[in-house]
Amino acid sequence: MSKEDMVKEAVEEAKAKAAEAEAAEEAGEAEEAAEAGEAAGTEEAETEAPEEDAGESDPEDEASKTEKKKLFGKKNKKDKKDEKIEELTDRLTRQMAEFDNFRKRTEKEKSQMYEIGAKDIIEKILPVVDNFERGLGSMSEEDKATPFAEGMEKIYKQLMTTLDGIGVKPIEAVGQEFNPDFHNAVMHEENEEAGENIITEEFQKGYMYRDSVVRHSMVKVAN
Repeated sequence: MSKEDMVKEAVEEAKAKAAEAEAAEEAGEAEEAAEAGEAAGTEEAETEAPEEDAGESDPEDEASKTEKKKLFGKKNKKDKKDEKIEELTDRLTRQMAEFDNFRKRTEKEKSQMYEIGAKDIIEKILPVVDNFERGLGSMSEEDKATPFAEGMEKIYKQLMTTLDGIGVKPIEAVGQEFNPDFHNAVMHEENEEAGENIITEEFQKGYMYRDSVVRHSMVKVAN
């Protein structure tokens, strides 16, 4: 059910409940009016009757007055219809908040699932990229001039352009300072010229997908 349908359904429910509450209230007011008229008639009859003792107050008369105060005091209470509307409005507000939270949580989960799936596919494609690079790198200059080599070079460039278009980027390595978040040091060497903790050689390229690492670079680091 869409958000608009939920709102429409809740409004219709509120209208129906409000109509029921209004009908019940009118019936209650009619009953109260009848009881009030009967009580007034009884009081008038008691007033016209001769008083046996003017100095003493009648307990029944006091009870009648108390009952009348209670009867007319009900008008100060909150209307049942308004109470029902407030209750349904509060329920609708909470349902809309829960629906909004559910929608945001679902969108976040879908985004995470998509990213996990994309990283898994990219990780399976990277060995193909490695083989292209090894094959092209092992060719002599004479072999690179052949139609076959030129075709392989074009396929490799197209593959890398496609990966770049979906957010796959190679991690910079040689000449960069070693960073365990992006690099995996498999060898160390003494090299005063390179500087301490600087990457001097890359054995396998690392790649990132958007802001997360798909594969760390395998590197040699100078001590």
